[in-house]
Amino acid sequence: MHERMPADSGGQAGYDGGPDEQASLAELLGELSDDVTRLFRQEVELAKLEVKKEAVEAGKAAGMLVAGAIAAFVTLLLLAWAASWALALAMPVWAGFLIVGVVFGAAAAGLIVTGRNKFQTLDPTPHQTIETLQEDKEMLSDRRNP
Repeated sequence: MHERMPADSGGQAGYDGGPDEQASLAELLGELSDDVTRLFRQEVELAKLEVKKEAVEAGKAAGMLVAGAIAAFVTLLLLAWAASWALALAMPVWAGFLIVGVVFGAAAAGLIVTGRNKFQTLDPTPHQTIETLQEDKEMLSDRRNP
């Protein structure tokens, strides 16, 4: 940017700038607008990446819950099967129910509790995006108030 004084101003005080300074100001405002737009798009992209990461973790937790539900279903099938065998064997019927039910019930409970705990630790808040937005806000605030 070059500074020019009109020939007839004689360096007088009160010179309010000519078309060059105003064009420069318009250019600066345009660049600022472009920068803010670019920054906003980058922040949105960062938020998308953070949310995607949490969605993957939620999918894993859901998989554990499904595995727990399948184990619970298998528990029911095995309990029914154990009951039919228990009738044919010399052991009491309650013993067959108890042994098979405790083993598979414990496995199902373990999977369900683990999946539920994993869901409870998920945090869908895009912390990194919020932090950078706060930094951007502070930076813009500092530029306005030199």
